[in-house]
Amino acid sequence: MDLLTAALLLPLDIQIDPNSNGLPGIGQLKKIVGASMTVGLVLAVLALIISAIVWALGANSSNPHLAGRGKLGVLVALGAAIVCGASVTLVNFFWNVGQQV
Repeated sequence: MDLLTAALLLPLDIQIDPNSNGLPGIGQLKKIVGASMTVGLVLAVLALIISAIVWALGANSSNPHLAGRGKLGVLVALGAAIVCGASVTLVNFFWNVGQQV
């Protein structure tokens, strides 16, 4: 059997959609993911507060290394909050893009 014959035997129209009832425990998994997102956002706020304090201490003590670390921490905390908050939207966006391929 050559490659062309094998390709012609494959089904051409496969339709598979996500099934939220296919496995037991999907509801609990959604709750766990939601709780993880909440924990991530709370930790991002905590990191933002700590980084802002480090930035302020570094700026007020004329320590540029400490101030730079505080600035980097603020940016990382804000990036983490963006990723946690936008994760569902990003996954849905790329799911829809993948469906168009």
